Amino acid sequence: MNQKHLSIALAGNPNSGKTTIFNNMTGTRQKVGNWPGVTVEKKEGNVKKFGYDLKIIDLPGTYSLTPFTIEEIIARDFVLEERPDVVIDIIDASNLERSLYLATQFREIDCKVLFALNMADVSRSRGFKIDDKKLSELLDVPVVFTVGNKNQGIDTLLEKAIELAESSYEIPQKRRVNYSKDIENSISSLKSFLENWTQGSIPYNTRWTAIKLLEDDKIVKKRVLNKAGENSREILQQAQTHRNFLVDRFDDDPEIVMTDERYGFIAGIIKEVLTTSTKQRIDISRNIDLVLTNRFLGFPIFIFFIWAMFQLTFSLGAYPMEWIDMGVTFVSKSLAHVLPNTLFKDFLLNGVIAGVGSVAIFLPNILILFFCIALFEDTGYMSRAAFLMDKIMHLIGLHGKSFIPMLMGFGCNVPAIMASRTLESEKDRTLTILITPFMSCSAKLPVYIVLAGAFFGARAGTVIFGIYLAGIILSIVTGRLFRSTLLRGADAPFVMELPPYRAPMIKSLLIHMWDRGKIFLKKMGGVILVGSVVVWTLSAFPNNISYSLDYNSKIAEVKASYRAEIETARESDKKLLAKQLDIEVAELIKAKKAEKAEKSFMGRIGKVLAPVFAPIGIDWRGSIALLTGFVAKEIVVSTMGILYVADETGDSSALKNALLSSGMTPLGALAMMVFVLLYMPCLATVAAIRRETGSFKWMIFSVVYSTSLAWSVAFCIYQGGTLLLA
Repeated sequence: MNQKHLSIALAGNPNSGKTTIFNNMTGTRQKVGNWPGVTVEKKEGNVKKFGYDLKIIDLPGTYSLTPFTIEEIIARDFVLEERPDVVIDIIDASNLERSLYLATQFREIDCKVLFALNMADVSRSRGFKIDDKKLSELLDVPVVFTVGNKNQGIDTLLEKAIELAESSYEIPQKRRVNYSKDIENSISSLKSFLENWTQGSIPYNTRWTAIKLLEDDKIVKKRVLNKAGENSREILQQAQTHRNFLVDRFDDDPEIVMTDERYGFIAGIIKEVLTTSTKQRIDISRNIDLVLTNRFLGFPIFIFFIWAMFQLTFSLGAYPMEWIDMGVTFVSKSLAHVLPNTLFKDFLLNGVIAGVGSVAIFLPNILILFFCIALFEDTGYMSRAAFLMDKIMHLIGLHGKSFIPMLMGFGCNVPAIMASRTLESEKDRTLTILITPFMSCSAKLPVYIVLAGAFFGARAGTVIFGIYLAGIILSIVTGRLFRSTLLRGADAPFVMELPPYRAPMIKSLLIHMWDRGKIFLKKMGGVILVGSVVVWTLSAFPNNISYSLDYNSKIAEVKASYRAEIETARESDKKLLAKQLDIEVAELIKAKKAEKAEKSFMGRIGKVLAPVFAPIGIDWRGSIALLTGFVAKEIVVSTMGILYVADETGDSSALKNALLSSGMTPLGALAMMVFVLLYMPCLATVAAIRRETGSFKWMIFSVVYSTSLAWSVAFCIYQGGTLLLA
């Protein structure tokens, strides 16, 4: 029996719990966070329920259907153009008045709408009691209570949505917002004018279109021009005539007057359906904010939290790192003893295992980092961080809301750049996109851990924290420069919602952590593996290399010399001589492999790049590693694992020892970390910049500027530090 298909759109204010309900309905694991702007594009999921094949669409959060930001346009256009069978408006029951503004606007569109009063538990804990039956009666809309994060009321909500979609329920024309007499007359007059002149060419509800024209909605005006053809000028002229009349009558813009009247309508509903308990309540969130957003204490606490996150990532992650390292080493040594000396053995040990294994050990650090970020998001602290950064962000002509994508950049720059859609101004979006790649994404963390662990020991966590902090500082300096030159404009006002603090759910934290971990694992099996194979191939060929020394003869000579010496030595000295023999042979093998790598295709490329990177303390092997990092920053470590470690056992920890003996200094390591922090973003991020700015110009500019800045800052660190230490 064929199942019926229905489409259900989830809409609502930011931070109202749409994505949590979406995840519960569909079983998918979309990003969920206790801060506004998490969903920046519509997401779809399919579920079979109650005999129906349901397509659930999670729309971006929006406060109204008068769009200012990209996500608001996406939400409104989907409802108007795609016409889902039912729209479920997710309402924050603990903030009913604000949420009802969007709800009243949905009532003005010809669509079947259902209200979900979400966070009902939070509402009750605050002493609010909502009469859902009265609310349903007043607006003639079905109403269901839900608690999204506890999966309560979700099945009832779906049942009601299906029932509404299949019912012969006619969309009510009454019980909408009743505007004042003059405005209603203008709406009625313009509605009749539209019906007469367009003859059905405009697909939207004519009353709603008339209201939008009176509100001077630029998007609706543009679509009227496109749809109404030769009559569009007369329609827009008629709308402007009514606007002029209303401005003269109210001494204010019609959109402001109509907004006030909507809130008046909402106030009347609130009085009818909402009662507040007289019991004294302690607002825990407000009391916590007295400390965490304090003008003197807030910022130091924020810095401490970030420092603690990186310290925890490095110190706690060291133990599972060591276990994975031992596992990789065991596998590599076992295969080294079993496999014959062939090209395949070299490929498997020095290509695949040395490349992928050198990155795999950092999975625990990645998981810990994302667990901490998820903790900030789910508790509601992320919004406080944006609030604290508002004054600093104003130094570059942005506001605290722009700091949210930058914070997301600590995880991955691609969704962080996409999150800039929540910004109203195009210049703000472009500026935020250009400076977000300076945030250290999780892919850069393995590079920092290798270099800081090798050269800075116990201070590694603090050094990594300093690198992250340097990224924030340089993004602010860059932003100020761009705002003063390329992207001039006035500072945007800052209105950032501070959601209540919530106890994070362990399940949610683990899902966020594991979802990011899966992406890391997929990269290991994909781009990192391919990159490692390419690097190994270029470093293993050509085979016909002319060595500066006959290493095989030299090894045989050393073995013969020691063998003779061992035979005549005392029993107590034999073990010592055997150990010295192994060391000398290992050094010769290492020297042979190093010379082979230097004269390989990869070595030749490195020699060309060497003069560019020598002034910042990076040798040809490091320069090759940085070049491969354009594809994905994780490949930097796998490339170093192949080029620096001339050790057949594939011991992952050998990379740190190899770096220490390679001639690199702590200053060179610091310069390399800063270069990795700042230079051109990975391929996926570059593509995201192109897509979100809609311009190849900004994409190329971002690559050139960031790489030039990286080299300049690394040069100052290395050469300046060398002079100071001389």
